[in-house]
Amino acid sequence: MIVVGGGTAGWMAASAIARMLPHAASVELIESAEIGIVGVGEATLPHLRAYLQTLGLDEAEFMAATHATYKLGIEFRDFGKPGDAYLHPFGDFGRPLNDVPFLHWWLRMHALGQGGEIADYCVANVMAAQKRFSPPAADPDALLSAYSYAYQFDATRFGPFLRGFAEARGVKRTEGKIVSVERDGGTGDVVALVLESGTRIEGDLFVDCSGFRSLLLGDALGEAWEDWSHWLPCDRAMALPCASPSGEIEPLTRATAMPAGWRWRIPLQHRVGNGYVYSSAHLSDDAASAAILGAIEGEPLADPRVLRFKAGRRKRSWSHNVIAVGLASGFLEPLESTSIYLVQIAIQQLVDLFPIGGIQAADRDEFNAQVDYEYDRIRDFLILHYHASTRDDSDFWRDVRHMPIPDSLADKIELFRRAGRIQRYSRGLFFAPSWIAVLIGQGVMPQGWDQRVDTANPHELGQALGRLRVQIASDVATLPGHRVALGLQA
Repeated sequence: MIVVGGGTAGWMAASAIARMLPHAASVELIESAEIGIVGVGEATLPHLRAYLQTLGLDEAEFMAATHATYKLGIEFRDFGKPGDAYLHPFGDFGRPLNDVPFLHWWLRMHALGQGGEIADYCVANVMAAQKRFSPPAADPDALLSAYSYAYQFDATRFGPFLRGFAEARGVKRTEGKIVSVERDGGTGDVVALVLESGTRIEGDLFVDCSGFRSLLLGDALGEAWEDWSHWLPCDRAMALPCASPSGEIEPLTRATAMPAGWRWRIPLQHRVGNGYVYSSAHLSDDAASAAILGAIEGEPLADPRVLRFKAGRRKRSWSHNVIAVGLASGFLEPLESTSIYLVQIAIQQLVDLFPIGGIQAADRDEFNAQVDYEYDRIRDFLILHYHASTRDDSDFWRDVRHMPIPDSLADKIELFRRAGRIQRYSRGLFFAPSWIAVLIGQGVMPQGWDQRVDTANPHELGQALGRLRVQIASDVATLPGHRVALGLQA
């Protein structure tokens, strides 16, 4: 198996195959030191923990090597309307009672003007607000078990960290720039890659991790692109690291709405990653550069760097004997930190459907169906953040508020608005707590609730919710601050 491109996607793919399928494939990775990686600081989802555990990587070593911090969710500021703020947490809200989701019990009390904010019933929310962190409790009945966590890390350090792991397990790294791709005249399969040095590298299966270039799937095979920029018009990012401010490190990623998009803030151990994701139809690069320079909290550690992209995906991520992973397959803006998750999904499907004894069309079709399913669900969730806004202070926000949205998203919003229900599905990303956080956080309130909650005595229900709110706050207050949890201070 030949992996084209290093960086996060390439070394994640090479490491996974070397660790999980050493008997089925030898792995060679081709990368060029002349070609940089996109990495500007990565905010992730909790699924990355499973990847590290599957490979047997030590969390503490990973965090030290990548200057990582813990992440309990993503805070959104000014998205619903200016002045609003809410957290999309890695945890649930309350606990079901009599098989009725907690949301419905809270909705009834909220209608009575009681119960406080729904965020008060989520451990991750309260912990993030207090800037504290501790791993979830092992006892599933404990309140402090009802959340998960992810990482924020320096993406330029993650690839090298995995490289050592992969090479120790037999992965061969070849330095060089690919100048041509040879294909079989009959089947159309890729048979070899030719490097600038003249070296010719043959393979049976090629994994394209070449980033936005999509050297094999896009350029060589000409796989069609499905453009989603009419739904997700942001096509640029102005990235800029800065020095860390003094004080506690927030265990969260922040996204703040801006006149032509939004900006990120990712706190690492050694610096803060910042960036303005914007629509070039609504803002110039110079204006974006000035805006991010004016928004950062610490001394700039580099000049602003512009990244250009387009939202969408390839019609097929596996074509012939080429499988695209990461940006070579598609791109969705980092509003919900889904980039590495999509890399993981592709790797997981590759491992599950690895072609032993030859590539089968059924395996290709299944791989493409699973990857498309993930992209489509994430696409809808991202569009929600723009559509469920009442901002009208700029052309950008007026445009995204009123744009037509996919029927799949419109149906979800209507179901929630009418009855407080979230469409259930058994796989994919973003289950009920995620939708609840964003919908309620941006002012989409249900008009009704599960009628079974009306059997409860309002006074007793209010007392029960009050006790839960107090207990969560009390339990979280016993946890260490984020810096202490990271081992950065005693």
